Amino acid sequence: MENSIGPIFDIQEQIAAVTGYKNSALSKVNNHIVRLSVMTEPFYWHYHPNSDETFLVIEGVLCIELKNEVIKLKPGQLFTVPANVHHCTRPEGSRSVNLTFELETMETVKL
Repeated sequence: MENSIGPIFDIQEQIAAVTGYKNSALSKVNNHIVRLSVMTEPFYWHYHPNSDETFLVIEGVLCIELKNEVIKLKPGQLFTVPANVHHCTRPEGSRSVNLTFELETMETVKL
């Protein structure tokens, strides 16, 4: 949906037909990107040397594995992984839907 300034994104509409993994940019905010992520499998261990990464769960449970703990986020919960922190994300169960907020030029280093 479009208005005179920019698009309106309907998250529920965007995820309704997704059956596999999806990670796509929705919007820019200053020098940051808002991404929609539908997770159906784990994402590899990595870190971001130049950006924090914030997760907001929309559906399901998102597990964020850190070196010594696992953060489990439910719908409506938000958590920020600071830059340079090694982490791995995965859905608990078959799927999670999340918004992520990150620097547009964020670097990802695979471990």
